[in-house]
Amino acid sequence: MDLLRQFFRIFDFQVLLIAVLAVIATHYCIAYSIHSDLPSSLVAVAIVFPIVFSIGAAYQRREEALQSLASLRAGIASIYFAHRDWIKNSDSSHAERAREMGMRLYTGIREALKARPQDRLAKSLTVYEVFSDYSRSHEALRDAGLGSTELSRINNFLWNMMSNYEHVRMIADYRTPGSLRAFSKIYLNLFPILYAPFYADIADRGGAVFGYGVAIAYACVLVGLDNIQDRLENPFDGVGDDDVRFDPFHELEAKPPFNTSGKA
Repeated sequence: MDLLRQFFRIFDFQVLLIAVLAVIATHYCIAYSIHSDLPSSLVAVAIVFPIVFSIGAAYQRREEALQSLASLRAGIASIYFAHRDWIKNSDSSHAERAREMGMRLYTGIREALKARPQDRLAKSLTVYEVFSDYSRSHEALRDAGLGSTELSRINNFLWNMMSNYEHVRMIADYRTPGSLRAFSKIYLNLFPILYAPFYADIADRGGAVFGYGVAIAYACVLVGLDNIQDRLENPFDGVGDDDVRFDPFHELEAKPPFNTSGKA
């Protein structure tokens, strides 16, 4: 059922509109005997190849975003463990501080990536405020007796988190080539109509039902591909079924998180 639901979500009002226009254009060509055996390979060269490239590029950006977010979550957990375990005979205040910063950071990253482009800078400043709090917290660990080697390692965790955040932020800010998307979008919506003489030629040789059927099929396939690309373009907007889902960080929500007893 999920497969069928995802399939039918591709076909929206735009598909219906282009299909109706293609049928009307086909009817006009049949009525006035405008027939032409246009090459179907033109559709593959001019439309299918560019849109498949765009879909592949958008999907690759989504996979890179998932990898960076996974590294971010791992960094949050690693810094929490360092605050909890690396200072002998310390109280739980360091661990609780790291837990609170981790929750704030994850929430801030989620809000920044889902924000509108014009609002993303302000949201990113909130994320960097948490990074700044992490840096001050590491100095508090130094004052509590953490060695220079361990402090260097934990600061490296922080650098990796900042690097991964900038990676997903660039994915959110920049898209696949705009000129290629504009080219594909225009022709994907025009070709089902421009090919009306081809559908009329099919109707003349095989019957009107086949001509109209091919017109509708072209509209569904081409505009459906355009919709797939649109849903993959921004992996953080929550529109498509394949978007990045910001699942709750349950490991940090539990209080105390993980195992604070030191026992397996």
